[in-house]
Amino acid sequence: MISAVHNSLLSIVFPTACLSCGELIEDTALGRACETCWAATTIFTGLEHLCIKCGALLGQEANPVSVSCRQCSDHNYNHASAIGVYEKALAATIISLKTQPRLSDRIQMLAAQAFSPTSARDYDVVIPTPLSKRRQIERGFNQAEIIASWIAGSLHLPVDAVSLARKGHTAIHRVGMDATARRQSVKNAFHVVRPKLISGKRILLVDDVLTSGATASASADVLKGSGAVRVDVFTLARAVLH
Repeated sequence: MISAVHNSLLSIVFPTACLSCGELIEDTALGRACETCWAATTIFTGLEHLCIKCGALLGQEANPVSVSCRQCSDHNYNHASAIGVYEKALAATIISLKTQPRLSDRIQMLAAQAFSPTSARDYDVVIPTPLSKRRQIERGFNQAEIIASWIAGSLHLPVDAVSLARKGHTAIHRVGMDATARRQSVKNAFHVVRPKLISGKRILLVDDVLTSGATASASADVLKGSGAVRVDVFTLARAVLH
């Protein structure tokens, strides 16, 4: 209660515009999106029709039969999940996270809800998708590592931000890039620095958003090549298939 009042007072003293609609944010706990945009954002509840592998939204009503979108059949990870669709409040959150290394109270709550009480038993380690050294220096931090550290702490699992690395700088994935271009841009982009720490492990790979799945697939490929027995993916948001 005290925290809620404090957050509301902060939003009055230091008003911030919603990155989605431009209106003032009512409570700092909401992060960089207002309550209206949060209400208009598709948050997965388990009642939607999602691709059984990549977690893409296929319909608003659950299907009694598990179905694949077929665009992820050659992806190297085992399963991907997300808080919701990359739109409105979640899009604003991810845009903000690239410049402000902090997870809002709302995102923390939704991330916690995305995992069951027994989820920690499914994994041995949490690994963030790495940035290139150049981009990490430019940004000052890796947003995936911020998310991974929080998830690892919530699940009481270790986080390994060293074993998976990028070989060099790759082009930023743009909205207009098709799946083939995205796949080519990350082909052979990753390598495992410490294979002994990966061998035999069940890994939760974490990033901010899953679009085509090319980055996650390329990362999972080298992790499994170093002996990982399973690689699941968790992101804050999942882009809508086109």
